Amino acid sequence: QPITNSLLSFGAAKLVVAVAVFLLTFYVISQVFEIKMDASLGNLFATKPPRYKCGISKACPEKHFAFKMASGAANVVGPKICLEDNVLMSGVKNNVGRGINVALANGKTGEVLDTKYFDMWGGDVAPFIEFLKNIQDGTIVLMGTYDDGATKLNDEARRLIAELGSTSITNLGFRDNWVFCGGKGIKTKSPFEQHIKNNKDTNKYEGWPEVVEMEGCIPQKLD
Repeated sequence: QPITNSLLSFGAAKLVVAVAVFLLTFYVISQVFEIKMDASLGNLFATKPPRYKCGISKACPEKHFAFKMASGAANVVGPKICLEDNVLMSGVKNNVGRGINVALANGKTGEVLDTKYFDMWGGDVAPFIEFLKNIQDGTIVLMGTYDDGATKLNDEARRLIAELGSTSITNLGFRDNWVFCGGKGIKTKSPFEQHIKNNKDTNKYEGWPEVVEMEGCIPQKLD
């Protein structure tokens, strides 16, 4: 009889332990499932911040083209020009170089027409002048410097760029950083221009100022 009672007590104890383990397991699983459900619902209802063309800070109004651009960083990282979410020039595309980098786009459609760079340190300004003269009316013109964009610039080249709407081109100097967006046939000075002088006291990099960046919305040419 005592043996039977002992066996019964042992069996009851095992049952209690089994039930406790089951309840604990069920609790742990339910908690994990609840956490995963919360995370899933959080992901489901979380609103991602909107992304605008070229990564600009806000959407452009209708009949405008979004653009974002940056000058080169010292003589290491090339400039970048983006228009309507299309990267026209960059180091990744391998179509930038020392001097002034230029992208042309159709003012009515935003379609890229040409991309070129002109070495204003060791090159010749004549091909650049010829290029500027051949830009057609209604063309969007985006420019950014890399390393040095000014040494070989002469008065004629500066005048032709000023006619595209630039204000700073007359003061662009050795290793200045400069980005500009204008147009052929523009009647006023462009609001889209950034310029930082090369100054050994304020330069971010040894021998070069910090990168200049700019974004905005270019009005579409309607006529």
